[in-house]
Amino acid sequence: MSKLKLGVLISGRGSNLQALIDACAAPDFPAEIALVLSNKADAFGLERASAAGIATAVVSHRDYPGDKPAFEAAMDARLRQAGVELVCLAGFMRLLSPWFVGRWQDALINIHPSLLPSFKGLDTHERALATGVRFHGCTVHHVRPAMDDGPIIAQAAVPVLPGDDAHRLADRVLEAEHKLYPHAVRLIAEGRARVDGDLVRIDGPLPELATVLNPPL
Repeated sequence: MSKLKLGVLISGRGSNLQALIDACAAPDFPAEIALVLSNKADAFGLERASAAGIATAVVSHRDYPGDKPAFEAAMDARLRQAGVELVCLAGFMRLLSPWFVGRWQDALINIHPSLLPSFKGLDTHERALATGVRFHGCTVHHVRPAMDDGPIIAQAAVPVLPGDDAHRLADRVLEAEHKLYPHAVRLIAEGRARVDGDLVRIDGPLPELATVLNPPL
């Protein structure tokens, strides 16, 4: 059975990329990384990919000053040349245009460090603490033109603990991200997560989850 070919877009250290690399190393994982593409030549994630024997490419936005369409067309071309079927954003720090999002409709996913639709944008951990929520977390979703918008594939909830600061909370959320992203990719690759309008339907048996209280009883 052929594996789903992933293209991973990064701009920095690539910790979620590493989680995907590790998952794809398992023989039974239904996806493989065909290309890691960065808009920054010094992104540490490129070293992670090279160490794993994965093809890399750099398409720098600085080579296309004031010409976002040309920049995105160049990225699109590299992804398609590599045979990519699903694009995974993993710390890619450029807003994508409706044209690029449309080119990869329902084949472009992102991981965001909050329980969407809450806390879209930046500084999610600080904002969660300031709001006083008892649960925070992360979301994998299909990308739409609006920022941090689109059908939700999977989420991981992380309790906010007494004494948390933004760094402690961020560390626990990141640990959850590293589990959630490969899980969401598996659901897509196995054909179990399908887009239905503004929602993602999950096919197949699912275990019943227990209710979690914070603070606990």
